[in-house]
Amino acid sequence: PVSEGHEFGDLLGDSPEMRLAFKVLEKAAKTESTVIIEGETGTGKTRAAQALHEQSKRASKPFLVVDCGAIPENLLEAELFGHEKGAFTGATARRQGVFEEAQGGTVLLDEIGELPLELQPKLLRVLEDRQIRRLGQNQWTKVDVRILAATHRDLRGDVNSGKFRSDLYFRLAVVRVPLPALRQRVDDIVPIAHALLSRLGA
Repeated sequence: PVSEGHEFGDLLGDSPEMRLAFKVLEKAAKTESTVIIEGETGTGKTRAAQALHEQSKRASKPFLVVDCGAIPENLLEAELFGHEKGAFTGATARRQGVFEEAQGGTVLLDEIGELPLELQPKLLRVLEDRQIRRLGQNQWTKVDVRILAATHRDLRGDVNSGKFRSDLYFRLAVVRVPLPALRQRVDDIVPIAHALLSRLGA
């Protein structure tokens, strides 16, 4: 079934494709399930994730976004998991990673397909046990976060070619939400234009 509504957060659409996506997002928002949002650049993946957070029981807690494709590979691990003082050159103080900073809230891993293979087992540990270990630390730390992911890539194809771990993919894709490009739902262009003009006060 499709949603009876025509929006989800900032996303708008009357087309069956979008209302089907809204239905899945509405149901997922009521759960703690891990969700992967798929679609081309510009389809609204980050907005969908933010609305998922805002309509969940974690809404009062942080919503943090990590762009896995924009952070250099040598810094991404510290960004995600944090580090202890002296863990590497330039680590002059202890720092929490996003999983600790978002305690009680939601973390969106944007462009998850860009996550290096060597970091994927560590993310799998977070998904399975909700535990992280900072760089330079020996013990594990419990975290309470919901993890969402977004990608423009065909992750199932990447699994088949060995570029992405299958166990991590299936842990992430508990709920899959494909978002269609605007050219695939041209009937939504006029309603979206009207809504944008209304928000601008026109």
